[in-house]
Amino acid sequence: MQSWITSLSDRLNDRRALRRWARLAHGAEGLDKSALRQLRVKARQLRQNIDQVLFEADSRLALPALGSNVIQKPLHSDWAYRPEVWRGPLEPSGVASVPSGTAFGDEVKLFHDCPLAELTFRQVRNSRETDLAPFGMTLEVLGFNGTFVSLVVDVPSLATEGLHRNHIIRLSITAEVERPVGLFARLNIQHGPNTEQLHQQQALNTGEEVIEFDLAYSKVNEKRVEKMWVDLVFEDPSMNKMVLRDLTLCRHPRAKM
Repeated sequence: MQSWITSLSDRLNDRRALRRWARLAHGAEGLDKSALRQLRVKARQLRQNIDQVLFEADSRLALPALGSNVIQKPLHSDWAYRPEVWRGPLEPSGVASVPSGTAFGDEVKLFHDCPLAELTFRQVRNSRETDLAPFGMTLEVLGFNGTFVSLVVDVPSLATEGLHRNHIIRLSITAEVERPVGLFARLNIQHGPNTEQLHQQQALNTGEEVIEFDLAYSKVNEKRVEKMWVDLVFEDPSMNKMVLRDLTLCRHPRAKM
């Protein structure tokens, strides 16, 4: 009974506080500078506590949960992976005027040919019910004077173990874009002194895009595979904001005919 009364009392106090701050916000324009300075001090103190509560709530209540590594993959997949940019927090979480060759974590690097580096990177916390990755990454490109922006995604060595030409490498990207942008995807497989490259080109729209690389059309020496990585080249990215909510790679055998 006592907890219910306390809860009811707290709710009434919260409502009074909300109404009071609504009145103060509405009347702030008419205050003199002395009163406005005092109000600013109180507002900043209040905001500090509110920001702390929001930070804790967003971290603990956002979906999906930190550490989640659920990946949708085709039947009979024998390997699947989500790079760390989409899996865990980075430090720093954002970079402005990103120089070409900047690394985000240990697996992703950004390259471009814009002399003024008019683009920013920011890691964001996913919170939609449809999101499977805990984090996403935002690339915002402004007055871009170059011709391309590319992400190089290194693939763990486990992906090359037992790799055969009957495998299909599946790349899945979930994105939000202000406008569709051309995407040139290239799978690179180093085998001995040679590097095999498979290409796919399509538009990146808001939603999920799936790109498959069929190794049957390659000349990969299965016995000498050493390394694999993916290049994602965004064509004409100027004045666009691209949020890559998720990126996953998986490997599955081709269906037998």
